[in-house]
Amino acid sequence: MPNENRGLSQRFFANVEVKLILAWLLVVAGTIALDPGRTYLHNPGSAAELIIRNTVFLGFFALGSAVIIISGGIDLSSGSVIAMSATVFSSLLMLLDPEAFREGQIPTWVVVVSIAGTLLAGAMVGTLNAWLITCVGLPPFIATLATMVGLRSFGRGMILAVTGNRSQIDFSDSGLREILKNVTSVSIFFLIFAACIWFLMSRTIIGRHLHAMGGNEQAAKLSGIRTDRLKWLAYVIGSVSASIVGIVYFADQGSAKPDILARGYELNAIAASVIGGCSLTGGVGTIPGTVLGCLFLRTVIDAVNKIVGTGADVYEGMIVGIVVVLAVTFSQRESSLLRRRFFSSAIGWTAVPILSLIAGVSFVLFFREKPWFATWQPLTFGLAIAALLTTRAVLEPRRRK
Repeated sequence: MPNENRGLSQRFFANVEVKLILAWLLVVAGTIALDPGRTYLHNPGSAAELIIRNTVFLGFFALGSAVIIISGGIDLSSGSVIAMSATVFSSLLMLLDPEAFREGQIPTWVVVVSIAGTLLAGAMVGTLNAWLITCVGLPPFIATLATMVGLRSFGRGMILAVTGNRSQIDFSDSGLREILKNVTSVSIFFLIFAACIWFLMSRTIIGRHLHAMGGNEQAAKLSGIRTDRLKWLAYVIGSVSASIVGIVYFADQGSAKPDILARGYELNAIAASVIGGCSLTGGVGTIPGTVLGCLFLRTVIDAVNKIVGTGADVYEGMIVGIVVVLAVTFSQRESSLLRRRFFSSAIGWTAVPILSLIAGVSFVLFFREKPWFATWQPLTFGLAIAALLTTRAVLEPRRRK
């Protein structure tokens, strides 16, 4: 019985979702302890609303990215699809009833047709990506890199054509804008969307085939699975989910500016999927894990904003990179992690001073404007990191000759 209980507890804590929940609770506790304003304690409602809002916005296209990654692909175009979709949606609102758009009283039928047209445009982008990959034979990385660059430029050209050489379209209907960006309604819709994707991936033959194709595409083909159609479905889901975000972002930001809107967001979607347990080699990943990955990533970013203060958003990319590396590293089996030789080679020893220097400089960047900051602190922090890494290197098992 003790062995059975031990095995059960090991399986429980080996679950990606459980690890993410525990890590999220740790981040929240750390933020409460280190945040000078104690925002989570003094104003929990607004803090929770901000995190939920950012999690839901990221979650829509992260789920699409997760489906693609599980199926064995990759999508670098989701940020550009968001920007293009915001442009398409705003352009349709303007073109279908110009007078109502100017007056800020857009009819319901115009909104419905514009949303349908935007989602159709997203499906067309997904189809284009699938065609480039399955028929033209381009690697997914190259195909979606091309659409990433092309779609943003296409959106900028569309804005100029629709507005008469203006670089953006402003949302004129304040009432409709409030409806489309309302956190409660968007969150409910996200939960419904996530439940549908979960059902597709976990409870249908199509979902099992997507997992099988991601694990071994050649074996899936030999077993009779139509992999081309599955790739089309995966990329359409990815692009349509990004189109949904484009509509919501247009309402949230109040304008469509394809040159800067959602720039770099595709990396956040991939990062959230990887943090949630999706393997970039394909075939592995869960929808609940991806949702929790979004929550964890946005909470970490919010925590840094609370602790560091003004200018913390400058370091968002660095934070995402660090979190992804740690998440992928610690998602491996504990025994494998303990046996892994990170620093025992010449390259590993070279990484020790580099990581220590990065730690010291990062300390300066994050806390240089704090009243308690002193020049000895980053030096001490860097040396402490160097000591920890050196200890790890010394204790690591030697490579066998």
